[in-house]
Formats: sequence, structure tokens, C-alpha cells
Amino acid sequence: MNRSLWQDQAGEPGVIRESPIPSNIADNEILVKVQAWAMNPADAMVQDVPLPFIKYPLILGEDVAGTVEKIGSAVDGFQAGDRVLGLALGAAVAKPEQGAFQEYVILDHSMACKLPDSLSFTEASVFPLCIATAAHGLFSKDYLGLPFPTTSTPVYSTGKSIFIWGGSSGVGGNAIQLCKAAGFEVFTTASARNFEYVKGLGADHVYDYNDPDVIRNIVADLDKGECVGVLQAAGDVPPSCQVAHQSKQNLRVVATNPVPEGAAPEGVEAKMIFASGGAVIYHETNPATFAGYLPEALAKGAYKVAPPPEVVPTKGLEGIQEALDSVKKGVSAKKLVTLAN
Repeated sequence: MNRSLWQDQAGEPGVIRESPIPSNIADNEILVKVQAWAMNPADAMVQDVPLPFIKYPLILGEDVAGTVEKIGSAVDGFQAGDRVLGLALGAAVAKPEQGAFQEYVILDHSMACKLPDSLSFTEASVFPLCIATAAHGLFSKDYLGLPFPTTSTPVYSTGKSIFIWGGSSGVGGNAIQLCKAAGFEVFTTASARNFEYVKGLGADHVYDYNDPDVIRNIVADLDKGECVGVLQAAGDVPPSCQVAHQSKQNLRVVATNPVPEGAAPEGVEAKMIFASGGAVIYHETNPATFAGYLPEALAKGAYKVAPPPEVVPTKGLEGIQEALDSVKKGVSAKKLVTLAN
């Protein structure tokens, strides 16, 4: 049997239910036996907040790592027994039964990649949603449209910079690495205690977002060269918009959070990263993620685990609610992970 954590409606804990292990999968899908689930702030939000584009009941979750059990007839590059990480897109593709929080999950094969032996399931589970979101905002033509990252050494320098608000967040830590691999100088913010962490990921300049002069200092340094845009990876959107507004350059802001009305001053374009359409929309940026840069970089040891995982004590689906409750209390520079066994 398969066990799944269902969310019947917003504002209540998930409920574990049993169902048969899926026997029929589409031509482009793979069936994965999950070994680790990672929690995202979006999971905790959807559990508590009845968003208009979410229909209940559904199985929550996006991030998984595990072993391939079965492949669809059109799948190439995977076989049973492969160790993989993957992004479950249940709610995004109107398949509420295909969320991540279950023991056997169906994935679109383009939203998965193989793991090197050096990477554990725990470590691998932190990547999927963070890198997919960062890559979509950075490389999609609808957003910043930057050139794709490469594993070549040395990396070609564009001579340009990018600013990332929230470098120690999950999206921020992946965005830093992707931007460095694409040849950009990276400016970012973090709390003082996370300076060394983001520098270790490749950030060139780090600013304390608690500094009252942080925006003025960032703008002064960015305007010494050419900046290609602003990625708001975490926190409130208005400070990122103010960086763009006060800069003498025409900086576009892409944000992981909704852009509140009035947050973007006149003349500043600010747009939320929204990957409607599921796997189809992510195909544009797959050269920077699951089907391109990521598996190569992981195999070469050129990509760091970001954010670092922290495993909750309770294993199995029973531990997911424990992890979500901890996410709601707030976490910094880490990602909570629940192990299957």
C-alpha cells in the first residue's frame, strides 16, 4: 500500500490515508519510492491559508529524494533503482493526488535528476523547489533572461553583477551559485550570523539587511558597475524595489513573494515568479536545473547543498506535520527534512 498525507482543507493538520501503490503512470512519468521529504514555506502556507488557486483536498509537498520504481514508456535516461531528486507538481498541474508527501510519488521525468553516490537522500531533498524557482526567475525570458550557468572551469565572467535580497534563504543560496556559474558578480543580503555561509556559496559582497543604511550602501556599490537586475529571494518585497528605484540603472525586480500594491515605485517593474503550467513552464529553464547544469555540477562536486538540511526526529509521514509546525515558527539558513525510515 501507499500512504499519503492529505490536506482536506486549510487550517487543520494533515491526515494520513492508505491507497494502492500507483500501477499506471503516463508515458513521461516515473514512480519514485521516497526516502526523504523536504519542507518549504509554501507547504506551511497552503496548509493554513486558503489560497484562491488551490483546491482541497490535496497532497501537499514538492521536494523529494528517493529511488525509481517504475518508468513510463517514453522516459529516457532513467531506470528502476536509480537514486534521484525530484520536484512534485501535483497542485500546479491539477493533480492533487501527486503531491510529494507520500511514500510513492509520481513525477514528470523532466523534473527529476540522478544523484551521484556522494550525495545522500537527505542532502538531495533540499534542492528541487529552491533551484527551480531561482532558475525560473533568473533565466526565463519572462523574468531576468540571464545566460545559463555552466560547469566549465574557469567560468567566463560577464563583467556584470546581480543583486539578491535574502542570500541565506533556500532560493537565495541556490541563486547565488547559479549566478556565479553564469559569470556574474553577486551582491546579496543576510543577517550578520549568516555572512560566512553566503560567502561560502560564492557571494562576493554581503550586506546586513538590519543595517538602517543597507539600501543606500547597496545602491552605491551596484552603481559602480553594470547590474543586470534584482532577485528578491526572501523577506519583504519593498526593500528590493527601493534598491531598483534608488539605483541610477534601470533594474527589474523579480520576486518570490507577491508584490503588494504600491510596493514598486513609479518607473520600477516588479514581478512575482509564478510558474503556472507545471512542468511545461519549467522546460525553458531545464538547462539550468534537472536536465542540464544541476546533475553535471553535482557529479563534479561543483554545487553545494543549500540550504543545509536539518532532520526532524520523527520519521515517516508522521514526521511531516512535526516539520511543518517547526517551519511555521521560522527557520534560518536551513531546510527541515523528514526521512522515510
